[in-house]
Amino acid sequence: MKYKLTVNNQTHEVEIENINARPVVALVDGQRFEIQPEAADQPKVQKEAGGKMEEKPYRPGPAPSVAPSPNPALSGNTLTAPLPGTVVNIFVKPGDKVEAGQVILIIEAMKMKNSIRSLYSGTIRDVLVSEGQSVAHKQALIKFADLGEASWM
Repeated sequence: MKYKLTVNNQTHEVEIENINARPVVALVDGQRFEIQPEAADQPKVQKEAGGKMEEKPYRPGPAPSVAPSPNPALSGNTLTAPLPGTVVNIFVKPGDKVEAGQVILIIEAMKMKNSIRSLYSGTIRDVLVSEGQSVAHKQALIKFADLGEASWM
Protein backbone atom coordinates (compact mmCIF):
# COMPACT_ATOMS: atom_id res chain seq x y z
CA MET A 1 0.00 0.00 0.00
CA LYS A 2 1.21 3.50 -0.78
CA TYR A 3 0.86 6.41 1.63
CA LYS A 4 1.85 10.06 1.62
CA LEU A 5 3.09 11.14 5.04
CA THR A 6 4.10 14.61 6.18
CA VAL A 7 6.76 14.83 8.88
CA ASN A 8 8.18 18.23 9.91
CA ASN A 9 6.49 19.88 6.92
CA GLN A 10 8.18 17.43 4.52
CA THR A 11 6.03 15.05 2.48
CA HIS A 12 7.32 11.49 2.03
CA GLU A 13 5.98 8.70 -0.15
CA VAL A 14 5.85 5.44 1.83
CA GLU A 15 5.03 2.01 0.41
CA ILE A 16 4.54 -0.98 2.69
CA GLU A 17 4.78 -4.34 0.90
CA ASN A 18 3.09 -6.61 3.48
CA ILE A 19 2.22 -5.30 6.94
CA ASN A 20 1.84 -8.87 8.27
CA ALA A 21 5.26 -10.09 7.09
CA ARG A 22 8.25 -10.04 9.44
CA PRO A 23 10.30 -7.98 8.95
CA VAL A 24 7.93 -5.35 7.55
CA VAL A 25 9.46 -3.90 4.38
CA ALA A 26 8.81 -0.21 3.79
CA LEU A 27 10.03 1.95 0.91
CA VAL A 28 10.37 5.59 2.02
CA ASP A 29 11.03 7.95 -0.92
CA GLY A 30 12.50 4.99 -2.80
CA GLN A 31 14.79 3.91 0.05
CA ARG A 32 14.17 0.42 1.48
CA PHE A 33 13.80 -0.12 5.25
CA GLU A 34 13.20 -3.35 7.14
CA ILE A 35 11.21 -2.89 10.33
CA GLN A 36 11.28 -5.69 12.87
CA PRO A 37 8.48 -5.19 15.41
CA GLU A 38 9.48 -6.43 18.85
CA ALA A 39 7.53 -5.86 22.02
CA ALA A 40 4.73 -3.33 21.67
CA ASP A 41 6.64 -0.88 23.85
CA GLN A 42 10.01 -0.85 22.01
CA PRO A 43 9.85 -0.95 18.16
CA LYS A 44 13.18 -0.78 16.28
CA VAL A 45 13.79 0.44 12.75
CA GLN A 46 16.81 -0.77 10.77
CA LYS A 47 18.11 0.42 7.43
CA GLU A 48 18.70 -2.55 5.14
CA ALA A 49 22.07 -1.91 3.48
CA GLY A 50 24.80 -1.65 6.16
CA GLY A 51 23.06 1.23 7.87
CA LYS A 52 22.99 2.17 11.50
CA MET A 53 20.45 0.86 13.96
CA GLU A 54 18.04 3.62 14.85
CA GLU A 55 15.87 3.09 17.92
CA LYS A 56 12.67 5.00 18.47
CA PRO A 57 11.13 4.17 21.84
CA TYR A 58 7.39 3.93 22.09
CA ARG A 59 6.03 6.33 24.67
CA PRO A 60 2.31 5.93 25.24
CA GLY A 61 0.28 8.81 26.65
CA PRO A 62 -1.14 8.67 30.14
CA ALA A 63 -3.69 5.96 30.82
CA PRO A 64 -7.27 7.22 30.63
CA SER A 65 -8.89 7.63 34.00
CA VAL A 66 -11.90 5.50 34.75
CA ALA A 67 -15.07 7.50 35.33
CA PRO A 68 -17.08 6.55 38.38
CA SER A 69 -20.11 4.42 37.64
CA PRO A 70 -23.43 6.29 37.53
CA ASN A 71 -24.97 3.29 39.32
CA PRO A 72 -25.18 3.54 43.09
CA ALA A 73 -23.54 0.52 44.73
CA LEU A 74 -24.73 -2.38 42.65
CA SER A 75 -24.96 -5.50 44.71
CA GLY A 76 -26.94 -8.70 44.75
CA ASN A 77 -29.97 -6.94 46.21
CA THR A 78 -30.46 -4.49 43.31
CA LEU A 79 -32.86 -4.78 40.37
CA THR A 80 -31.30 -3.27 37.22
CA ALA A 81 -32.79 -2.11 33.93
CA PRO A 82 -32.71 -4.88 31.32
CA LEU A 83 -32.91 -2.27 28.52
CA PRO A 84 -32.57 1.49 28.09
CA GLY A 85 -35.74 3.55 27.98
CA THR A 86 -38.06 5.82 29.96
CA VAL A 87 -39.77 4.84 33.21
CA VAL A 88 -43.51 5.39 32.68
CA ASN A 89 -45.05 3.71 35.76
CA ILE A 90 -43.73 2.66 39.17
CA PHE A 91 -45.94 0.31 41.18
CA VAL A 92 -43.93 0.06 44.43
CA LYS A 93 -42.58 2.35 47.14
CA PRO A 94 -40.06 1.84 49.96
CA GLY A 95 -41.39 -0.60 52.56
CA ASP A 96 -43.61 -2.53 50.12
CA LYS A 97 -43.34 -6.32 50.11
CA VAL A 98 -43.13 -7.88 46.65
CA GLU A 99 -43.27 -11.43 45.33
CA ALA A 100 -40.95 -12.91 42.72
CA GLY A 101 -42.46 -12.27 39.29
CA GLN A 102 -44.53 -9.25 40.39
CA VAL A 103 -44.48 -6.26 37.99
CA ILE A 104 -42.55 -3.48 39.73
CA LEU A 105 -42.37 -0.83 37.00
CA ILE A 106 -42.80 -0.23 33.29
CA ILE A 107 -40.08 1.02 30.95
CA GLU A 108 -41.04 2.36 27.53
CA ALA A 109 -38.48 1.74 24.80
CA MET A 110 -39.09 2.36 21.08
CA LYS A 111 -42.82 3.02 21.74
CA MET A 112 -43.23 -0.36 23.46
CA LYS A 113 -44.05 -0.73 27.14
CA ASN A 114 -41.97 -3.37 28.92
CA SER A 115 -43.10 -4.74 32.28
CA ILE A 116 -40.12 -5.11 34.61
CA ARG A 117 -40.75 -7.90 37.10
CA SER A 118 -39.04 -8.57 40.39
CA LEU A 119 -36.63 -11.47 40.29
CA TYR A 120 -36.93 -11.88 44.06
CA SER A 121 -39.50 -11.77 46.78
CA GLY A 122 -38.64 -9.30 49.53
CA THR A 123 -39.05 -5.78 50.86
CA ILE A 124 -38.28 -2.65 48.83
CA ARG A 125 -35.66 -0.45 50.53
CA ASP A 126 -35.23 2.27 47.86
CA VAL A 127 -36.78 3.23 44.54
CA LEU A 128 -33.82 4.74 42.68
CA VAL A 129 -35.75 6.15 39.69
CA SER A 130 -38.84 8.27 39.11
CA GLU A 131 -41.58 8.34 36.50
CA GLY A 132 -40.48 10.11 33.32
CA GLN A 133 -36.79 9.44 33.99
CA SER A 134 -34.60 8.00 31.23
CA VAL A 135 -32.62 4.95 32.30
CA ALA A 136 -29.59 3.24 30.80
CA HIS A 137 -29.06 -0.49 30.31
CA LYS A 138 -28.10 -2.09 33.66
CA GLN A 139 -28.86 1.09 35.64
CA ALA A 140 -30.01 0.38 39.20
CA LEU A 141 -33.80 0.75 39.54
CA ILE A 142 -34.80 -0.78 42.88
CA LYS A 143 -32.84 -1.75 45.99
CA PHE A 144 -34.20 -4.50 48.25
CA ALA A 145 -33.90 -4.38 52.05
CA ASP A 146 -34.14 -8.15 52.34
CA LEU A 147 -34.42 -10.89 49.78
CA GLY A 148 -36.51 -14.01 49.74
CA GLU A 149 -36.63 -16.70 47.09
CA ALA A 150 -35.42 -15.99 43.57
CA SER A 151 -37.60 -16.45 40.53
CA TRP A 152 -35.90 -18.09 37.57
CA MET A 153 -39.02 -17.76 35.36
